[in-house]
Amino acid sequence: MTEPQEFLEYLVKGIVDHPDDVSVTKTVDDIGVLLTLGVNPEDMGQVIGRQGATAKSLRTLVRVAGMKSDARVNVKILEPNKEGGEEEAAE
Repeated sequence: MTEPQEFLEYLVKGIVDHPDDVSVTKTVDDIGVLLTLGVNPEDMGQVIGRQGATAKSLRTLVRVAGMKSDARVNVKILEPNKEGGEEEAAE
């Protein structure tokens, strides 16, 4: 598990009730690596945590994992909108 993408997926699957619905997509640009996390809507509370503590911890762990490969890694969590699609959650 050397890739930050695999590491994030492993961490999130361990804390959610619907691990089969976890998806992580990777986008690379000149700023760094962006990992976009999608989970089942019922698991959003578990991924974000109280006052965003779990999400903040996940972001910190993934950044540290990215430092091992000299990459700047950021994490975005997709939030389901009212129409049933997904949109990015504010940080």
